Amino acid sequence: MSSYATINPATGERIAEFPVISDSEAAEIVRRAGAAYPAWKHQELSVRTGILRKMASLHRDRAEELAAILTLEMGKTKTQALGEVGLVADIYDYYANNAEAFMADQPLTISGTGTAYVRTEPVGVLIGIMPWNYPYYQVARFAAPNIALGNTIILKHARNCPQSALIIEKLFAEAGLPSDVYINAFASADQISTMIGNPHIQGVSLTGSERAGSAVGEITGRHMKKYVLELGGSDPFIVLGDADLDFAAQSAAVGRLGNCGQACTASKRFIVLDEVYDEFVSKMTEAIAGYAPNDPTLAETKLGPMSSKEAREDLDELVQDAIAKGATVLAGGRKVDDNGFFYEPTLLSNVTPDMRAYQEELFGPAGVVYRVANEDAAVELANSSPFGLSSSIFTSDIDHAQRLATRLEAGMVWINSTSRSAPDLPFGGVKASGVGRELASFGFNEFANKKLVRIP
Repeated sequence: MSSYATINPATGERIAEFPVISDSEAAEIVRRAGAAYPAWKHQELSVRTGILRKMASLHRDRAEELAAILTLEMGKTKTQALGEVGLVADIYDYYANNAEAFMADQPLTISGTGTAYVRTEPVGVLIGIMPWNYPYYQVARFAAPNIALGNTIILKHARNCPQSALIIEKLFAEAGLPSDVYINAFASADQISTMIGNPHIQGVSLTGSERAGSAVGEITGRHMKKYVLELGGSDPFIVLGDADLDFAAQSAAVGRLGNCGQACTASKRFIVLDEVYDEFVSKMTEAIAGYAPNDPTLAETKLGPMSSKEAREDLDELVQDAIAKGATVLAGGRKVDDNGFFYEPTLLSNVTPDMRAYQEELFGPAGVVYRVANEDAAVELANSSPFGLSSSIFTSDIDHAQRLATRLEAGMVWINSTSRSAPDLPFGGVKASGVGRELASFGFNEFANKKLVRIP
């Protein structure tokens, strides 16, 4: 792919195309961001947070317009697109309201005479490499804390959401952000690799695939740059014998099919104790039957198309591999034959380790349900994945669930809920799911210089 292009996932129609920048333009973008950093670093915090508040206001005022772009570029349903815009506004407000506290000097209790404290300062120019599944949200959770902190940003967005990328840059300008503090770059992977080696660049944040994360980790390590990697997930959804099965089944449908299943924190592996397995599967199969693929612009649509033809083909390969090797199809299992990139809501059982779906991430509206004999087997299966992002436990015994949470190898555990995002909750995983955290104070401090000041 040699360009950035808007292709409507509901129709397959190519709407708009934007060229990749030249190598000289890429070098100039780094120079501009570096030149903007000193003034932005020393800008009054109230000015920086004021711009974030304006960004929040602009998102709320123009929610319909912004949501329509998400639907056009990656097929997000109207309701979910509006939800993303609202969450983004909350993120900008959150960092506007909390930046002063996050940047306050932290006194240290020390041995010896005198005093010491840690001061929080920016580090310089950062590169953000963002995915297509949440085009505004992924950018906001990286950009908002770092703009408040005083860093400057070069943002490489996904190739299939260029208009989302451009409107973000436009909104920052309307909010009063000085030129070159935030620069959108329609750059190639090779150009980003070259940028990372530039002395101006002090850090890289990537949300994407395990493969992309490995590549960025190698390049940043070679150049001694800080990185945050938010990668894939194959999140377990554990149903214990005392769970409310009606609630768990409805939650499972939402957790698997929200955003057409295209979320790293989507529930993907449903691990159910034997004593309630049959009843839960019956209820979940009934629940996902209510998600018929449809036009994402309609308010009543719950399941839109997948983001691209390639994404649908990748998912279908995993599903068909499992079926060919003996997996049972409880629901769906096929591409929808039309002009868009729709896929049936799918649920598989009897998935075994020789099938790709056992270990690889199902990034679309397809999940796998497993029957286990007991809680220990549930934990063992949950932890058998190379990923460790989020997880869910459904039970009526909250205290027991909290104890069980300590046994799960995951960055996040949700009790009687699927994984969700909020500005004040840290986001991140372990194992192949990445390195570092975003959101809350944790995300604010990832690209901060925690400078010690010691007064003997």
